[in-house]
Amino acid sequence: MFFFENVFYEISILILLATVFGAIMLRLRQPLIVAFIVIGILVGPSVLGWIEATEEVELLAEMGIAILLFVVGLKLDLHLIRTMGPVAVATGMGQVIFTSVVGFFIATGLGLSTISAIYVAVALTFSSTIIIVKLLSDKKEIDELHGRIAVGFLIVQDIVVVLVMIGLSALGAGTAADDEIVREVLFLMLTGFAFLGAIGIMMVFVIPILLRHLAKSQELLVLFAIGWALSLASIGDFLGFSKEVGAFLGGVSLASTHFREAIGSRLVSVRDFLLLFFFIHLGSQLDMSILGAQIVPAIILSLFVLIGNPIIVMTIMGFMGYRKRTGFLAGLTVAQISEFSLILAALGLTLGHIGTDIVGMITLVGLITIGTSTYMIIYSHQLYDRLAPWLSIFERKSPSKGRSHLDDLENVDIILFGMGRFGSNLGKNLHVRGKKVYGIDFDPKIIDHLMDMNYRVQYGDAEDMEFLDTLPIHRASWIVSAIPQRHTNLTLLRALRSHGYDGKIALTAHNEADASFFYTEGADIVFMPFVDAASHAADRLA
Repeated sequence: MFFFENVFYEISILILLATVFGAIMLRLRQPLIVAFIVIGILVGPSVLGWIEATEEVELLAEMGIAILLFVVGLKLDLHLIRTMGPVAVATGMGQVIFTSVVGFFIATGLGLSTISAIYVAVALTFSSTIIIVKLLSDKKEIDELHGRIAVGFLIVQDIVVVLVMIGLSALGAGTAADDEIVREVLFLMLTGFAFLGAIGIMMVFVIPILLRHLAKSQELLVLFAIGWALSLASIGDFLGFSKEVGAFLGGVSLASTHFREAIGSRLVSVRDFLLLFFFIHLGSQLDMSILGAQIVPAIILSLFVLIGNPIIVMTIMGFMGYRKRTGFLAGLTVAQISEFSLILAALGLTLGHIGTDIVGMITLVGLITIGTSTYMIIYSHQLYDRLAPWLSIFERKSPSKGRSHLDDLENVDIILFGMGRFGSNLGKNLHVRGKKVYGIDFDPKIIDHLMDMNYRVQYGDAEDMEFLDTLPIHRASWIVSAIPQRHTNLTLLRALRSHGYDGKIALTAHNEADASFFYTEGADIVFMPFVDAASHAADRLA
């Protein structure tokens, strides 16, 4: 069709179709990933054959993967890894080992070659961090014990998948002679150490100073993050490590800074938009004529993921002393494969390790498990009520852990936005009165000063709705804004209500009119520091 000979027109149609199919999936309570893959199949050569701008879509897909790996790297704060706890590491590694080993034997039993079976087995081990965090956040369970544990072992899985991709990239030249392979591996190792060393030097001497200056403008901070991610992705690809590895290391290099959450929350929308093209591109590559033969193997592998993965998580957590309810709710979060599984399959196809039939099989498993597990997580409590009598085998006679130190990792009474003169003094007085206060401010100098004084503070923007997802808001009895700006307070108030926060909210106003307006909008308390200070001063003088 002549209309699709124009790249701009084609991309516009793809985005419009993504919106329509996404709305349908939203009504069906399904993740958007399913809609995007279906669109790719529909507009691909196997059905309508509309995609002509393959190179442009592929470019956007590669940028999406780079940003995804960068955001994953941002999560790997070394301090956070140390506090994830033994349950996250034990469950994450135990599930990865169990699923990959058993999955390999199932795949070979289905007649797959050794290399194809390895790819399938590894693809089955990873669960979708994006989908799980979204579902748990929607259910207000991200801060509950099983939610904290699930996020912990999802981070472990993310680390493993990056290591696997590094290994596969290093084996990309597997057709060379043995002595040439040895030289290639040695060269990669030396280059890798040099690359890591350069990034390490930047982390210590350059990045902290640079970010403090850039953080004065959030737009510039996000622009730098995207540029840093794509630049390191390009360097990683040039050195032979792949774009994904470079982007991941770019995220890790910023993970220990005060700006990690602010950058990550702002990049979520960019990541999701660009990943749209990856899933469309993946769906468009599927050959529908050969997918029929993959349906039965895909169903068998899907049943293994839907049933086997939760069982191994419940077994490990039960052995560690957790109650069957906690193990069951956490186990359901691994009952699907990840977007990383599809990325891994695409990488294997690019390296020539597997064919389009195996990519199609893994994609079918993804569609089946993602679609089914979404309903399993949405109705997790109803499922538990029905299955509870049979789940006692996964629980010790005397469970020792109804809670975990993970449950208290971000134990707060009050989250305080704005740590200027009024906010910091308010926080100090609350601390003296025995309250656990968590401070948020946009000024990096204030953050540095308060952290030097051992206050629990974090860089962030009160008007960033995505940023709220990174905070333990449902644990706090009070959310307090010491920021007097009317628009900021109104945005924060409405964002908290849209996130389902049912605790109390205190805001700050300059005058009576703003205070009255905030009360009308639902604030529980409104501070007027200048008016109150003037009244107190007048009382003392009188």
